[in-house]
Amino acid sequence: MRLKDCHNFHDFRRLARRRLPGPVFNYIDGGADDEVTLRRNTSAFDRVDLVPNVLRGVADVDLSVTVMGQKLALPFYLSPTALQRLFHPQGERATAASAARLGTMFGVSSLGTVSMEELAQRYPQTPQVYQFYFHRDRGLNRAMMQKAKDSGIKVMMLTVDSITGGNRERDLRTGFSIPFRLTLSGLLQFAVKPMWGINYVTHEKFSLPQLDAHIDMKGDSLTIGRYFTEMLDPSMTWDDVAAMVADWGGPFCLKGVMSVEDARRAADIGCGGIVLSNHGGRQLDGSRTAFDQLEAVVQAVGDRLDVMIDGGIQRGTHVLKALSLGAKAVGLGRAYLFPLAVAGQRGIDRAMDLLVAEITRDMKLMGARSIGDLGRANVVAR
Repeated sequence: MRLKDCHNFHDFRRLARRRLPGPVFNYIDGGADDEVTLRRNTSAFDRVDLVPNVLRGVADVDLSVTVMGQKLALPFYLSPTALQRLFHPQGERATAASAARLGTMFGVSSLGTVSMEELAQRYPQTPQVYQFYFHRDRGLNRAMMQKAKDSGIKVMMLTVDSITGGNRERDLRTGFSIPFRLTLSGLLQFAVKPMWGINYVTHEKFSLPQLDAHIDMKGDSLTIGRYFTEMLDPSMTWDDVAAMVADWGGPFCLKGVMSVEDARRAADIGCGGIVLSNHGGRQLDGSRTAFDQLEAVVQAVGDRLDVMIDGGIQRGTHVLKALSLGAKAVGLGRAYLFPLAVAGQRGIDRAMDLLVAEITRDMKLMGARSIGDLGRANVVAR
């Protein structure tokens, strides 16, 4: 199976599984506990049907949207995700280049493997989000925000559903962590994929540039798992976030909001957007899906801030269902991470081109000339 044989999310996932060592593939693919929420994130879309209109003159389709003041050519963006150079040597450089080519937004994670400054300098016209976590060290939080501001990043995204790490049992079985502390089984899975190892040792040394200046991740002192449980602050409150929103002074987004009450609080403290998210099913297993919460949240606060969702989006029809229920845009994670693992930027470009073609075709079949033509009348719950 080659890149040209990949036609959808499942094809890219299968090819990534062939190319990545088991522990790395399972880190991308897995969720928390029994992975119930991970599975429901996609199946939730099957519980809603699209209702198309006809004879609407759809020779030309406009897919552009505006999110938190950022004009995007497409109604999806590439969500900030961690450790991308583990999956392919190009890592976030491939993600940013593909987003720039598409004219959409991309995010850089606190656990990213390329610096936000480099990417902001290389793609100054491409909307960029910096995603960060709330640390016990308040000075560190201020320093990271200032660094993002100095880099020219416009949108700050605080992840609020990860004050401690989820129970990701696939990683426990293989011993996956950063630095690597693999079990014998995990080591054997690396041994049968030698090309990954060759790429890992012959390319730029692995690092976490957003954190390297502040936290020692190089020795045995701190793993990624311990970073979540020891460095992040579970005592974070709405007052803390309100102070950060005021400090930032620009578009501020909360990622991981799920309840209507929390959505209202986010609007009250001046957030410009929220991402309904359960962290790809990687945190609280059994939690509600973002898609299932979307309509209620949009009805409550959709006129006060921009509501986005992520989690489980694999098809153009999934995107249209979310937009019809009022999402301003949707975030993609695994949908570009598997293609990244397969072929770097070439992989992401192919996957995203296929998705754009799907959305364009589906918009025409829905009788929608622009995203604004989609609405609640276009979806019916079973």
